[in-house]
Amino acid sequence: MKIKSLIAILCLALGVTACSTVKKVVYRIDVPQGNYLEQEKIDQVKVGMKKEQVQYLLGTPMLTDTFAENRWDYVFILRKGHEEPIQRTLFIQFDSKGLVSNIQLDKPLN
Repeated sequence: MKIKSLIAILCLALGVTACSTVKKVVYRIDVPQGNYLEQEKIDQVKVGMKKEQVQYLLGTPMLTDTFAENRWDYVFILRKGHEEPIQRTLFIQFDSKGLVSNIQLDKPLN
């Protein structure tokens, strides 16, 4: 009787530990979302550029705040397989004339 209980517990323990690896067996595609950001494109954006020039380089911003019309947010999220998602955000602020006054990247691009 003890052997049957021991075998049952052993099978149960192996079954539970096997469930944790099942997720990683299933293939998950890489999912990029938002504005794809490249360092060389960001480096081309300079203080004093017009909104049209920034939009030509980086595309249409992901977010435009209705309460802060002079700020554009470019958001890029990359989900690779089972890894944690990577998010990068670029903030571009414009002055009252519509010229770039500040460029800020939350984290460096890898």
